Amino acid sequence: MHDFKGVYPILATPFRNDESFDEDSLRRMLAFMQRIGVQGVTVLGVLGEANRMSDREREAIVRTTVGAVGGTMTVIVGISHPGTRATVELGRMAAELGADALMVTPSAEPAPNDARVAEYFGRVCEGVSLPVVLQDHPASTGVHMGVPLIAKIVADNARIACIKAEAVPSAPKIAAMKAALSRELPMLTGLGALYGQFDLEQGSSGYNTGFAFPEVLQAHVAAWQHGDKALARRIWNHFLPLIVFEQQPGVAVRKELLRRRGLLGTGTVRHPGGALAPVSAAQLTELLEAVMPGVDITQPLDVASVIG
Repeated sequence: MHDFKGVYPILATPFRNDESFDEDSLRRMLAFMQRIGVQGVTVLGVLGEANRMSDREREAIVRTTVGAVGGTMTVIVGISHPGTRATVELGRMAAELGADALMVTPSAEPAPNDARVAEYFGRVCEGVSLPVVLQDHPASTGVHMGVPLIAKIVADNARIACIKAEAVPSAPKIAAMKAALSRELPMLTGLGALYGQFDLEQGSSGYNTGFAFPEVLQAHVAAWQHGDKALARRIWNHFLPLIVFEQQPGVAVRKELLRRRGLLGTGTVRHPGGALAPVSAAQLTELLEAVMPGVDITQPLDVASVIG
């Protein structure tokens, strides 16, 4: 049973310069995640550019991920799709390939309809066999799920095993959901860790996000869980400028960071996604030196040493 506590990085999908899937880079990222000991990984999320992938490519990514780390950490697969039936079929494919859990978020409809959103989750949960992480991310979906709606979805569907809290302001919504849900569920922080400290204070169980330095998130969660709140705040405050810089629209900044860490062969973003502007690349170089002077970022960070 997966408790969904700790750090579950969202993985970028690596592409070569011609935008073809780069399996070697994915394996390199997965080996790194094993090395640092995260609790699990998520593929085919927003950072994974899932909406730009073919079904065949999705299958290749899940197969590669499960083959590399299955049985050693939790593998969560994003299966969200505008069509309910297609979402279910993607969930069944992920299960057949050996995934451990599914991440699901609804799609926007021409007219907002809470009943239809609840029905969507009901049909998906009924049609799949794995635990479901309910992703609440209106910035990418255009769907705003109020606390009463989420509480209904959780109450009606035992398969919901975790909530990925990405609706801002996230901290008060986490607190409200904890008070409203009919059963206790872990809630993981996304949004690139932008509000991570505040979310932990309101009961977040950890992170499910793509920040390019997951070791930082591991140290942050560990300090908080061990009761060293001052250390947790120092860690988060130290890396906050980098967290903020990563939050620029698109995934180019994060993919460039992963490239500089030696985890991706290129920072290629699939069209129509944009590449990193030269001015941003120069700013990133300066920022890395300011936050981690002289540190070899191709190696796992010694967070305690970095923050002094």
